[in-house]
Amino acid sequence: MEKKKKSTIIKIAKRFAVPVILCIAILAAVLFIINYKNAPDTGNAIAPYSYEGGEDTVVLENDKLKLEMDPVTTQFSLTVKETGKVWKSNPENAANDTVALPEEKANLQSPLIMSYAVETGLETTYNTHAYSTGNGIYNITQDGDQIRVDYSLGDVIKEYVIPPVITETELDEWLSKMDKDQVNFIQQYYKKYDINNLGKKDNEEELLASYPSLADNIIYVLRDKTKENVRKKIEKAFEEVGYTYDDFQKNKALDLSSKSSDKPVFNISVIYKLEGNDLVVEVPMKDLQYNKDNPIYTITPLPYFGAGSTEDEGYMFVPEGGGATINFNNGKVSQSSYYTNVYGWDMCLSRDAVVHNTRAYYGVFGVAEGNDSFLCILEEGSPYASIQADISGKNNSYNYVNAVYSICQREQYDVGDIANSDVFEYVPSLPDETLTRRYRFINSGSYVDMAKDYGKYLENEYGDALSLNDDTSAPVAIEMVGAIDKVRQILGVPVKRPLKLTSYDEASDIIKDLSANGVSNMSVKLTGWCNGGVDQKILKSAKTIGALGSKKDLKNLVKTGEENNAKLYLNGVTQYAYDSNLLDGFFSYTDAAKFISKEQAKLYEYSHITYAQRENSDHLYYLLHTDLSLKMVDNLQKAANKYGSGVAFQDLGMDLSSDFYKKNTHSRQSTMNLQKEKLKAMSESGTPIMINMGNDYAVPYADMVTKMDLRGSEYTILDQCIPFYQLAVHGKVNYTGKSINVGGNQADELLYSAEYGAGLYFTFMKESSFATQKTLYTEYYGATYDAWKDKMLDIYTRYNEELGHTFNQEMTDHENLSEDLSRTQYADGTNVYVNYGYSDAQTPDGKTVPARDYLVVR
Repeated sequence: MEKKKKSTIIKIAKRFAVPVILCIAILAAVLFIINYKNAPDTGNAIAPYSYEGGEDTVVLENDKLKLEMDPVTTQFSLTVKETGKVWKSNPENAANDTVALPEEKANLQSPLIMSYAVETGLETTYNTHAYSTGNGIYNITQDGDQIRVDYSLGDVIKEYVIPPVITETELDEWLSKMDKDQVNFIQQYYKKYDINNLGKKDNEEELLASYPSLADNIIYVLRDKTKENVRKKIEKAFEEVGYTYDDFQKNKALDLSSKSSDKPVFNISVIYKLEGNDLVVEVPMKDLQYNKDNPIYTITPLPYFGAGSTEDEGYMFVPEGGGATINFNNGKVSQSSYYTNVYGWDMCLSRDAVVHNTRAYYGVFGVAEGNDSFLCILEEGSPYASIQADISGKNNSYNYVNAVYSICQREQYDVGDIANSDVFEYVPSLPDETLTRRYRFINSGSYVDMAKDYGKYLENEYGDALSLNDDTSAPVAIEMVGAIDKVRQILGVPVKRPLKLTSYDEASDIIKDLSANGVSNMSVKLTGWCNGGVDQKILKSAKTIGALGSKKDLKNLVKTGEENNAKLYLNGVTQYAYDSNLLDGFFSYTDAAKFISKEQAKLYEYSHITYAQRENSDHLYYLLHTDLSLKMVDNLQKAANKYGSGVAFQDLGMDLSSDFYKKNTHSRQSTMNLQKEKLKAMSESGTPIMINMGNDYAVPYADMVTKMDLRGSEYTILDQCIPFYQLAVHGKVNYTGKSINVGGNQADELLYSAEYGAGLYFTFMKESSFATQKTLYTEYYGATYDAWKDKMLDIYTRYNEELGHTFNQEMTDHENLSEDLSRTQYADGTNVYVNYGYSDAQTPDGKTVPARDYLVVR
């Protein structure tokens, strides 16, 4: 009986042994992860800078510009020698601003503002006036043609790197390395304490509480009344014999007489250079120092450079659409400030909802005041920048525009019910890059002259890639929609299958028909031609769609284009994987990019009603790992070369994303550089390129840019929309706005094209609009070629006859004559008047521009 009982117990023990051991292992792993995750990783202590210079003005000068910096505040003035115009880094009377609160006054007096964040996402802003120069924790060095300002920012008093408390043994070791005069000097400022030989006035209990090491050591304590100039001299003596900030931190830990501050300290360096007529400002990311528990979230260099007061007359230029201006003191104090992301949203940063996407496809802003202006061109680091602007009367009395850089990107964790607040994870390290911006000073207050100067900058940067073309007719982009996907029942099972909208042969017929009716200079984009259609599967290989025809039919389509003055471009998606799985060559674990959390970069469409993610399988897609994305670019080019066509990118040149893939991380700047190199090599190989939107780094290599955002979002704070970017590039690259027949307001799109010097863009399919019913592609409802043919020909014929001669010329002038009437001028003197109003308008010389129409005067 006893044996049977023992046997039963053993069996039960064996049965539960594995689960118990497994549970213990899981618990141990969880505890390890929690402890490891939450373990503070402070790294080396951050040594604050210390200013040792005098109060003499620091000067940087060349034959064009003169920069004079106040060493006490690091504010500076910059004089343009040719005109005598003086630009200020900060408003002169900021300290007396009657509108600004104290913190805002400090911001106004700061050449740099930063913010840091904590795990819960809470942000705190530091400015250099209150948290750096105000307490002397900064330094200025001048080396040849540059000035470097090293800021320490923190809510701390200035510290001297000398031992506040030190044991006798250690002090003797340091003093042995000094000369006799230094030793005698230092010893008189330290008081000796020996627990076995205390003075009558010494309180043993208080001393042990303040200096616990006294129990076992003879110690020396720096006298409280030691003056600042003496501390400087002692600091220099210790520095000369190798005393470091880490030594200081160790000695500081021996002093419990006053609680040391646990507030974070940050080190940021700013470098100023003069290059001809330009001021170049750099912030090296490798020199940023911060505690990992308090990462730097944003940095804003020169936030108020050139700010206009309530007495000044001028405007700010912002890159909204083709461009826009905000007048100084326009009184729109109830409107939101201006804000936009350069190159749009980084798709490798997760977000739960989207109300409105902001985007600038070029990183430029500026200020004009009287007959003078400047442009700020964002160079390296532009993908991390957002441009913001605001007017006087809100937070302060000044009108300003600046660019703020996102430094340590972050991602919010879903921790469910185990935490009462949000939890964020930040990027663990920063790339070795330099945030660089270039201020160009222009002896004119005209935005046309500002745009022309930007055009010269682009020519210097890209050379022959931006030279005048030889077009003699208006460029026309025709998008042909090949196939979309539609769910069909196969043996009772719902399955996605390609649905033909335009076959290869039908596309050939449309090209022939357009050519026969006088349409020339066509760029034909074939969308949905491979890998399932418009919702294209990953481009591991480009497989034509049987429902559209054979490979031979596709080759004939390319040939038809060549015979009819039309260049065919095969359109493809290279950065995303839609509706793809292992059978398509897509393995999400290795092929998808990774978020900061190292989760796969799953992306969703967003509801126009709730603005939230539409989290179901029909709207799920993936951002590809950067290296794989570049391979997809190569695959699309190979397919295009095979058929003798050009390459059209649905996403490259428009979307720009980082990739936090652990083994091969790519910053957004790194991705941009790789894409730029790929486009340049492709262009030099002779492959024609078409892109959407047209980010500035991609435009020089494109033969055609479609869907360029000409007008942008007409925010209320803006005072006028202008073709700034188009003034810089017109005649050097062909571009269009949105598709006229499927892009929204058809009349507006045509008028925008006329004002901004754009070509025409149409989207066609052969099937009737009924074919798109019960699909997710209702945007093609108005794309039937037969229904639109006559109207398209009327629009094109007039547009080409009146404006076709301007597309090989520079745009030389532009002005908004009234709220509804604009004038655009070209090199040969042609003027294009555009009337957006609903009544006729008169030009200055008495000509009538019909309502909702344009007038060309040669």
